[in-house]
Amino acid sequence: MPTVKKPSVSPPGRNRSGHSLLRRLLAIRNQFPERCEEIDERLREAFQRNVAVLVLDMVGFSRSTVERGIIHYLAMIHQMDEAARPAVTGNGGVVIKQEADNLYAIFEDPALALESALDIFRAFDAVNSVVPTERDIFGSIGIGYGAVLVIDEKEIFGSEVNVACKLGEDIAQRNEILITESAYNALPPDRYICSPDTVSISEMTLNYYRYQASILPKSAPPV
Repeated sequence: MPTVKKPSVSPPGRNRSGHSLLRRLLAIRNQFPERCEEIDERLREAFQRNVAVLVLDMVGFSRSTVERGIIHYLAMIHQMDEAARPAVTGNGGVVIKQEADNLYAIFEDPALALESALDIFRAFDAVNSVVPTERDIFGSIGIGYGAVLVIDEKEIFGSEVNVACKLGEDIAQRNEILITESAYNALPPDRYICSPDTVSISEMTLNYYRYQASILPKSAPPV
């Protein structure tokens, strides 16, 4: 019986993107289940980082689209993006993507993500103070922290990403910042006031924290 040559899982060449490597490794993993551990380790080596994840969701997307049309809301999404990006980069973060009315960003630690969230809401308040009421921008934010697969700084995958999305998109109300338990535990002690809460999702109990106030001013972002 002829020997089947196992595909190489060596690092990508200079011109190969991380996304190409991800697809190649996943294809090999599916084709050779006995190599799962090897491939998983290679994926972690190539992409896994310990980061804080911020997920911003605009509030009122569906209602505003029905009432004023998609073009009006696309303009508001653009305004949201222009207001939020400086708040991300100004706190040392990287915007991963802006998708529909959501914005995804990563940071070195949860404190930077939380300060960015506060700056985003301040930026929204500044915009709302000078535009007509129908163009007011509001959002809700979820923050997670932990091991995340970061692909070319364009895609992110991980449990904390999923939970941050759930908090920011489905649970948080207007102008709320909800924080996963992992992210809360990594915040500097005695710097923020947050209240614990619990929600049941798909027969799973999720513990999280609701930001209430800051006790100390933020530190300068990393240079």
